[in-house]
Amino acid sequence: MAASKALTPPARLGVVGLGLMGVPMARNLLKAGYALAVYDVNAKAVADFVAENPQVQACAALSELARACDAVITMLPNGKIVRSVVLDGADNLASGLAAGKIVIDMSSSSPVGTRELGEQLAARGLAMIDAPVSGGVKRAIDGTLAIMIGGEPEWIERCEPVLKAMGKELFRTGGLGSAHAMKALNNFVSAAGFAAAAEAVLAGARFGLDPATVVSVLNASTGKNNSTENKFPQQVLTRKFGAGFSLGLMVKDLRTALEVAQATGMPAPIAEATVREWAASEELLGPGADHTAMVQYVEHLAGSTIADGRVQGD
Repeated sequence: MAASKALTPPARLGVVGLGLMGVPMARNLLKAGYALAVYDVNAKAVADFVAENPQVQACAALSELARACDAVITMLPNGKIVRSVVLDGADNLASGLAAGKIVIDMSSSSPVGTRELGEQLAARGLAMIDAPVSGGVKRAIDGTLAIMIGGEPEWIERCEPVLKAMGKELFRTGGLGSAHAMKALNNFVSAAGFAAAAEAVLAGARFGLDPATVVSVLNASTGKNNSTENKFPQQVLTRKFGAGFSLGLMVKDLRTALEVAQATGMPAPIAEATVREWAASEELLGPGADHTAMVQYVEHLAGSTIADGRVQGD
């Protein structure tokens, strides 16, 4: 199966999934000059997006979208949903995609499931790459996402113009599924850093330190990480807890990261502990809570909360 020319504007792309990330990513594709067709199980999300962008084609069926497009992007909650949308559902993308067309999965899916799906699509003459993103809603809006890309080099090259419309840094990670593995491992490191910062900030506050000072010193010192630099000042200390990535999705990615480590046969005690802590926070707060609300689980264990620079409780 040979790749054809690069997907440059005004190629028509399909976008399946108009959530917090999918909408700004689709807007950036429009800004780059691509024609779009969109689909979401939430009819209101489609109607709102088309009302804002009347040049966009709204599709009532996945097969309809597939027939109208040169490539389809999926931005969905997990790999099981991706598989259903692409291949298994009564109405699916594969039924409408002509041979040589490509699926770009930008969701956070299981690496193993991605490889299996890719093999089944290849048997139908269809191509697939995995291209999950990092950077959250803010970077999705301004088009500066970090994008990890796995798959056959010729298909990646064909899709690079599309991905550059949504991301600033593109990383080729290897074969199909490797990008999803990398995304999960990244989120493990991010989650472990957040949990460590949560414990440090609360311990400091209980000792009498101002939480904002703790965060400022961490950010000027070797303890700085993405969470102390961005999530704590913007979401935790303000008590907004609205970064736009759910606790349930973080726990899913952490379990995937642990599966990746276990598949290699290596011990992963920090990953195991991180999964346990975040899973417990999900049980307490619910999967729909923002992942930055995980600090409330740490506060729950301590019996005190951080508020206005003072320790509340014990």
